[in-house]
Amino acid sequence: METAKKRRGLWWKIPVAVLLVILLVVGGYVAYVFISYSRIEDNKVLEVKGDAVVTAVAGREYTAVSYNIGFGAYTSDFTFFMDGGKESRARSEESVVECVNGTVQTALSFEPDFVLFQEVDTDSTRSYHVDQEQQIIGRFKSAGSFDSVFAQNYHSAYLMYPILEPHGASDSGLLTMSGANVTSSLRRSLPIATGVKKILDLDRCYSVSRIPVDNGKELVLINVHASAYGTDASQGDAQMEMILNDMKAEYDKGNYVICGGDFNHDFTGTSREYFNPGTDKIFSWCQPFPEQLIPEGFSRCTDYAEGTVPSTRNTDIPYSEESFVVILDGFIISDNVTCGYVQNIDAGFKYTDHNPVVMKFTLEP
Repeated sequence: METAKKRRGLWWKIPVAVLLVILLVVGGYVAYVFISYSRIEDNKVLEVKGDAVVTAVAGREYTAVSYNIGFGAYTSDFTFFMDGGKESRARSEESVVECVNGTVQTALSFEPDFVLFQEVDTDSTRSYHVDQEQQIIGRFKSAGSFDSVFAQNYHSAYLMYPILEPHGASDSGLLTMSGANVTSSLRRSLPIATGVKKILDLDRCYSVSRIPVDNGKELVLINVHASAYGTDASQGDAQMEMILNDMKAEYDKGNYVICGGDFNHDFTGTSREYFNPGTDKIFSWCQPFPEQLIPEGFSRCTDYAEGTVPSTRNTDIPYSEESFVVILDGFIISDNVTCGYVQNIDAGFKYTDHNPVVMKFTLEP
């Protein structure tokens, strides 16, 4: 009788023990995420690979493409959990390979001299560990001689969310392909969020690649993917200010400067309203581009030759006429670079949640 009373009196210890175990597991995981967090050092020298040997020529027209490939996951009906959708990983390894091949083939169809890719995974759970850098380089070999530069801007601990299909660990970055010889390249670390938000922001950066020009100057080619989630206006402005200051310093030396990529700002400043009239949707990644920060001697290439086309979609729902779309991607150039043509290409978001941006330009003698 007394033993039975003791057992009844100890019942509460079981849920308490379970709760303690859960707290230890969660606490241990949180500690793992923060302890494993680190930033890559600023001004890191990047390895230049490839076999391009030609020098850029002033007065000749070149073609550049900027393309965020969305880590090979975004078919037109893919929805992403961080945008209000459902999926956290690509559908399959085969789908990743197909999407990356599709974006590369689209880029190559413009016969580009330079391509700036963003969200290129090298070893990520979300993309089944497909090395997309090597996949892209391999595809470019059939198109001629290219140099390549890869800058890591995303390296995360294993994200245990969503619970049923965790996003996992990610290694991703920026890949620049150049048909002209790149003599050197540098990785610049962008200012990012602080506190808990830094876990989502991770290690944003931009790469600065130098290409000799036949007149003794350099073409400075910048590839960027600015912060998206959890970004406030001051942080976004700080990132743009840093990039633009670097650009001005190169321009003041007499160099040609082109910056392209995914700016995670409403690039024109008006595309949110243009494509989504009357919408009340507000996202941290489509605040108006801070045009007041653009220094004298620089301009955004927004004189679209074939009409205004969105460069990205929100992935809360499969792509349709109801999708929220906006322009985030583009090019900023110094005034010794002439933009003869620029266009966001309507690729139907078939292989990624972005459309490519194509620019034809000339380096002024």
